[in-house]
Formats: sequence, structure tokens, C-alpha cells
Amino acid sequence: MSSPSATLTVWAAAWVSGRSAPDDLLDALRVWATRQSVAAGDPVTGGHTGLPWASEELADEVAGTGIMVLLKLIREAMGGPDAQLRLVLPIPGDVRGLPVGTEFGAAAIEAEEGLLAGTPGSLGTGIVPVWTDDDALLWQVYSTPIPLAPVPDMPLGEAEFSMREAVRDAADALQQLQTTRVGSGGVGPRELIEAELAGHTRHRYPDSMPLRARRILDTADQVAAILTVAEREPDSAPASSTALAAQEALLRPLWTAIRDARLAAVHAR
Repeated sequence: MSSPSATLTVWAAAWVSGRSAPDDLLDALRVWATRQSVAAGDPVTGGHTGLPWASEELADEVAGTGIMVLLKLIREAMGGPDAQLRLVLPIPGDVRGLPVGTEFGAAAIEAEEGLLAGTPGSLGTGIVPVWTDDDALLWQVYSTPIPLAPVPDMPLGEAEFSMREAVRDAADALQQLQTTRVGSGGVGPRELIEAELAGHTRHRYPDSMPLRARRILDTADQVAAILTVAEREPDSAPASSTALAAQEALLRPLWTAIRDARLAAVHAR
């Protein structure tokens, strides 16, 4: 699984629909971090929910309540017949699916992830995971408007085709970048990619998740691992601003394709 928000979205959707147990959801979240807690992201939400406010001091201490409260908050938000669970993966310049000008939106942009639970056009719940340590995760909760018309996801068939092409394009990009850089210190790209992928294999998908959606997520993780290796090899960093801009132009469309495919797969029912 690519992110804590994606894990929470797919498992909460399975739980709310009666296709998995609460313990399955909590076990899936605990794979991300042994220490997790929940707090309000702002004082107004704290007043509405009774959660402690995740002030800077609180976040540093990884305080708040236990993650069981996430189930209660999501169940309450999903009480209406038209309620939805939506993953958001915003980045600067592409904030699709976010409620404009909100505390939740700002936090989700900073974290580059989050999820919304509730009925479009009404007040719902936004949740953003924040890493406060290498193995400590604080789930910040916001009372936030749910956008009335969420951006439609691409069809699964298109997402699967996009990821098949992206595997080839990412491998080509890695090879192209390697030919213009210094070597990687004796460690081959295959080993580096496998190391990047190792963490994703610890995460399970709900049994009720469509098989095609699982394949898309697995392929997206593979492409992301290739791109991460292309970007992070310490001995092969771009040597100039021109080279950095060229790398960005080469890799950015592939990162966008990954995000689009992940959103389509996570929201598949």
C-alpha cells in the first residue's frame, strides 16, 4: 500500500460496507506504525469532537487518543445514504478533490495525502496522517465541507493500461538518467528497486477489493519504486539546475499517472 491514507480508505470502505471486521482495519493501520494516536487538527474541530487539539506541542509528544476513535468518527460521517469515502493525494499545483480554503486542505497539501468522509455538499470529516517520528503516526481530524462534485476517477481499464505503459516508461527514464550521471557506487538498480518495494509487501488489501484494482496498486508501487531510485541515487544526483529541470520534466508525468491510477484503484468498489 502506498500511504497510510490509502490503507485507511480501502479498509474503512470495506468495514463500513460490512465486508471486513473492525480488527482487520486496525491491524492494517498498525502495519504503518507501532505508535498511533488521534487528535483534532484545529481547536474548532476539537470542540465539536471532544478530541485534544493537535497543537505543535501535542504533535511533538504524539499525544491524543487511541486509533479506535477513527472508527467512531468515520461511522458517524458515513451515516447518510449518499456518504462517500474519498482518498486525496494533493500536491502544489494539483489540489483536485480538496475543499478550497480549509484547514483540512492545507494540512493535506502539506502531507500530500488525506481522506474525506461524508456526504457531498455537507459538513463531513477530513483525516490527515502526520509522521511525528520514524515510527509514530498522528491522525489529525478536521470538520470540513465535502466537495459537492468530486473529480471523477479514470476507469479501471484505463488505469491498468496506464500503469503497464508507465512500467516501461519508468525503466526507460531510469536508463536515460543513468547514462548521463555518475554510477551508483556498485549497487545495481534492480537491488535498489527491490529494496524500495520491500515495505509495500507488508500491507494487505481487503478480500473484497476488486482484483484489477489490486493489480493496479501493485504496478503503481513498482513504478514508484523505479522513479524513487531514479531520483534518489546519492551518486547520481543532477549536477546542475538544467539537469534537475530535465529530470523533473521526464519524471513528473509518470508521478501524475501513478497518482491517477492509485485514486482510481482505491475508489473501485
